[in-house]
Amino acid sequence: MSAPEERGALTPRPAPLYACALRVQHAESEGPWCQADAAPPVPRRGPSNRVSRDFTRTKDELTRLLRPLLAAPDPVEAAEEVHRRLDALDPPVRHRTLRLLVAGMPVENEERARALARVLVRTGTGYRAVCVGLALLTGLGESQDVPYLRTLGRLRTLVYPVVHVLDALDRPAGALLELRNQGEPVTFGPLLVALDAGDRTAVRERLVALPGGVGPEVARRVAEASGLVDLLAEVPGLPPHEGAALIARTGRLLFLMTSLRDYRPAILSYRDAPRAYEAFARGAGLLPPTLDHHALLLSAVQELSTGPAVLHDWGPGRREAALSELTAVLRRPEWCVVPDGEGDEPGVRWRAAWVRRTRAQVLEAEQGPGARLRIAVHERDPDEPGAIEARVLVDGRPLVPDYFGQGPAHSPEELLFPGTLRATDEPREVQLAEAYCTEGCCGALYVTVRRDGDQVVWSGWRRHVPPGGKRELPELRFDAAAYDAEIARASDDESWMWPARRAGRLIADGLRGRPDLLARWNVRLDWAGTAFSNPEDTLISLFYDGEDGYVRQIRWHIPEDGTPPEDRAAAALRRLGEEDPRAYGS
Repeated sequence: MSAPEERGALTPRPAPLYACALRVQHAESEGPWCQADAAPPVPRRGPSNRVSRDFTRTKDELTRLLRPLLAAPDPVEAAEEVHRRLDALDPPVRHRTLRLLVAGMPVENEERARALARVLVRTGTGYRAVCVGLALLTGLGESQDVPYLRTLGRLRTLVYPVVHVLDALDRPAGALLELRNQGEPVTFGPLLVALDAGDRTAVRERLVALPGGVGPEVARRVAEASGLVDLLAEVPGLPPHEGAALIARTGRLLFLMTSLRDYRPAILSYRDAPRAYEAFARGAGLLPPTLDHHALLLSAVQELSTGPAVLHDWGPGRREAALSELTAVLRRPEWCVVPDGEGDEPGVRWRAAWVRRTRAQVLEAEQGPGARLRIAVHERDPDEPGAIEARVLVDGRPLVPDYFGQGPAHSPEELLFPGTLRATDEPREVQLAEAYCTEGCCGALYVTVRRDGDQVVWSGWRRHVPPGGKRELPELRFDAAAYDAEIARASDDESWMWPARRAGRLIADGLRGRPDLLARWNVRLDWAGTAFSNPEDTLISLFYDGEDGYVRQIRWHIPEDGTPPEDRAAAALRRLGEEDPRAYGS
């Protein structure tokens, strides 16, 4: 039997994770993601004397432990020391968070730090050490590292750390790896096979055949992995029906990327968005004027006018040119007749009504070009609906996604109709947006609005700032007369409204004008609008204090009955004057 001090030397050395990834790669003869995963399990430490870690203190601790090793002349010895120091941390740092902790660590000698990163990635035996190498390669990696990274990404536990590095070095490779990890072989299998084979014709065909209901991030990854903008360059040489199919698929992917289901619009992470929108606009004339195609063109016009897509670096005149091409198609005689959806299911009829409203907005409404402040109400295509926003544009840039990015701007019922954004001599703090998960989780965006002589000032910004922070928000000043005129114009504009929404506004205006209607029942107005699940129903939300001290909510549905919105609103106000709303039910 060996002596105790000798047993460590006799313990078999773990295999490098890269060698495990190679075994997985060679085992996948029957297709990607064979279940024969040869990687060791992620180690789990037992109970520790330290119950939690502070992010900033842990980052400082890692910098102190690892920074001297980044300049070590022998990368192999330095890699061994990285393993030892990481293993000694108590409690251990989760390997998935190491990227955030190591990011931005000062590097004095890039060549030596890159050499250490490569040793860790290619020979590292522990997840934490390999993830440190990956984090370093994010800023120091080169094209020669990509094949190693693609192989290492075969280990499921390292997919997302590897994807992050590939996004910096070879974004299509990162997108392809992330799609492999979706676990939907029926959806993505044929496209992945075509991409692996390098068959551009097959890639285009499989891309067009993909289902249209994928999520925003998946839509972005599909566009990146397939090289969408390069495929679009081939449209002029394709048969018209094939070119039209690719153009329609492009419009659908761009539309999905503008969804706020993932809080920050995926379109902001799609670097090729300007070129994709330009190609979509150039090819829009190939599309027949169906209801789907009306919706795609109108959605693109909305986003290029007031949406997050505006925030990309377009260069002089490019975005305006794409908008001009899209509106020119929409003005063609054959596009002036919108399919009405009569006789179809309610969702189709509702979508046709949205197309007619939105078409009138984007083609006929006065837009006031060059205005310092503009408020644009945005209603999303009901095929993939979202919150109705009162988008705030300053110098043509949408403010909420630019400075907040955790949720949409508030509705016109919250920002416009109660006079929330009106400027007075008394400063007023206004919440412009709130994260979908609530303010208590990911915050909200606040600004203080005040009048200062012949100017209106927005200052005193408040918002949730994630680790790493964002740039400071500037004080904004507007000409008071122009500001007042824009707020009045946006408040009076009802071109986007449908009857149920107008009934809600009339009810809310009536309650603000007669506060006694609710005060007599000890009830207060929360908001008035329409039901998300059925926009033809007016929905009134009321609050009151329960006997147990908790705030209770009344959700009062007023169904569409064919009568004018004015009559429905008057009837609702009469009922509130005669009957306690706490007896209405929800």
